[in-house]
Amino acid sequence: MKRPPGEEPLEFQRRVRHEPTEPEKRLWSAVRNRQVSHAKFRKQTWLCGYLVDFYCAEIGLVIEVDGDTHAHQQVYDEQRTARLESEGFRVIRFSNDDVMRNLEGVVARICEALDPSPSHSAAPSGPLPLPQGERGL
Repeated sequence: MKRPPGEEPLEFQRRVRHEPTEPEKRLWSAVRNRQVSHAKFRKQTWLCGYLVDFYCAEIGLVIEVDGDTHAHQQVYDEQRTARLESEGFRVIRFSNDDVMRNLEGVVARICEALDPSPSHSAAPSGPLPLPQGERGL
């Protein structure tokens, strides 16, 4: 979670934290203060050299809210997502339109990502435990 060196990244982080887009404001008001599955979110956090919109450290979940400019940088976004996922983070993306028109649906999708069902569980972050009892040690 280290910020790149220099003043420019710090100034950029301060600016986007203090001047969020309207969709970012709405989503932040919905996820802050452990309102969604009691998960703590941070906003505008550095991960792997990228400033991510929202981050839940408890489960390594990154939430990105993509505006119109992201339509022109799809390759960059895919590379960014691949890098974050290679470091063990899960990334979900929503468009500005999704957040503005269907905030309840967006929050429901975040809840699913925070509380995966057994049949759709998150990828394990390490070796699976060995069975206990007759076969185990």
